[in-house]
Amino acid sequence: MKTTDVDYTDRAVDRAGRKSNLSMFMVMLGFTFFSASMWVGQQLSAGLDWWDFVWALLLGGLILAAYTGSLGFIGAESGLSLDMLARRSFGTKGSWLPSAMISFTQIGWFGVGLAMFAIPVAKELMGLEVTPDHMPLEGYLLVAFAGILMTASAYYGIRSLTLISYIAVPAVAILGTLAMILAIRRGDMGLVEQFSQGTKNLGVIAGAGLVVGSFVSGGTATPNFTRFAKSARVGLWTTVIAFFIGNSLMFLFGAVSSIYVGGNDIFEVMLNLNLFYLAVLVLGLNIWTTNDNALYSAGLGLGNITGLSKKAMVIASGVLGTVTAVWLYWNFVGFLNVLNCTLPPVGIILILHYFLNRKAYREDTVPERQVDWFAVAGVVLGAVVANLVKWGFPSINGMVIAAVCFMIGQTVRK
Repeated sequence: MKTTDVDYTDRAVDRAGRKSNLSMFMVMLGFTFFSASMWVGQQLSAGLDWWDFVWALLLGGLILAAYTGSLGFIGAESGLSLDMLARRSFGTKGSWLPSAMISFTQIGWFGVGLAMFAIPVAKELMGLEVTPDHMPLEGYLLVAFAGILMTASAYYGIRSLTLISYIAVPAVAILGTLAMILAIRRGDMGLVEQFSQGTKNLGVIAGAGLVVGSFVSGGTATPNFTRFAKSARVGLWTTVIAFFIGNSLMFLFGAVSSIYVGGNDIFEVMLNLNLFYLAVLVLGLNIWTTNDNALYSAGLGLGNITGLSKKAMVIASGVLGTVTAVWLYWNFVGFLNVLNCTLPPVGIILILHYFLNRKAYREDTVPERQVDWFAVAGVVLGAVVANLVKWGFPSINGMVIAAVCFMIGQTVRK
């Protein structure tokens, strides 16, 4: 029988639905091309010298790779989305909590991404005055145009996500790297010397914490994409390598733009090099590859809660994110960073439940329950601790608390 639901919204991806290794690598690499990570690169370059910057990338990258790689492995081996995994670990109704959290967060970042494209283009290329209190009509039209395109690619699912990634990933990587090299060559000092300028008061551990926090929430949605990988091994290595390469490039782009141009991202570097149209292209494609993935995850999450189709929920999420994009950009980024700490507790519970019940997952005999209250409590308490306890890595603090709560529940149940 021909499969009509190519996104396997409510069931495991079968062999016929699996994608090539290259396609998976492109999708995962595009997923990590996140413009907001360049902001983190700017913070890292301000607080760290070159070698501390490298060590922070390596340490933070290893932590991210372990977390997202585990989820990538699980998604590929089980063929299940984040929401379908949550139905088994949190319960059918308990899964509404992680689904709501991932959907709300991803819609928020989708809207912020739209504004991150429209506002710089409106200011730098169209000469418009944009402030927190005023956005010209042309700016809103840019937001609407970008919102329609990115919503459309999420609407058509994994096939269009793959197509966009094949176009965007090479373009952003090549053009962004070229602009970075040109900026360094035009500077008065080399990269290492330039990094040494200013007050360096961040520290490697704090820098690694910023690296982890930059994408640990988005990384929780990894199973939504790796479930299409041909094997668990492919899901693991494509995720780990993509996160290392993609995140490192974004941090480098942000750092170089900051220390050589004083800007936030590679868009401003390219403007400084008089590469106006290429700057718009790179900015748009970079945001697109993350935004359509975010909206895709939001559609799956809301579909799990409402019982409606993923496509309908993608449209609703796209409209909401587009309409509120400018407001989100100016008012909501700080709150979204708070929400970032709420998702790692979800991920660690999915990981623990899967590996504790791996045989049952393989045989599709996981007991069904309405709500696992220990899992729910783990997420709530983990999120609170992650946001209030500043020692160490906030996301890891939250995961530890969530894991303890969940394991207590497993012991009580036995």
